[in-house]
Amino acid sequence: MDVNIDGMTATLKQVRKQASAPSEPCCEPVLSAPLEPDHAVDMAKMFKAMGDPIRLRLLSLIAASSATEAGECCVCDLSGSFDLSGPTISYHLKILREAGLVESDRRGTWVYYRAVQENFGRLSAMLAIPGVASVGCS
Repeated sequence: MDVNIDGMTATLKQVRKQASAPSEPCCEPVLSAPLEPDHAVDMAKMFKAMGDPIRLRLLSLIAASSATEAGECCVCDLSGSFDLSGPTISYHLKILREAGLVESDRRGTWVYYRAVQENFGRLSAMLAIPGVASVGCS
């Protein structure tokens, strides 16, 4: 799919790649400077959304799909991973969307989700602790 921006044509994949390119962090890591009040509100929304195990799993599935060539995940693929009703899954996805962690596009009957890489970078940058190596999940 081609996208026309200011008279220039690019593929949707190229546009997404540019949009997810690393940018300057929004704020200093918490250990090096206090968090500004306006940034604290935005960050709290994202952390609160990730505070639920269902939403955290949904976010993980979407983020893993965002790393694939397709770059997105259909809600029909997400629903099968949970023993929950469709409206409950939709509610959790709405919370993730409102927190700015995922974006969505409706195509016909289905909604496709992708992770907002910039906000993952913001969360990561804020929690960065100099000299501490990241530890894997167990």
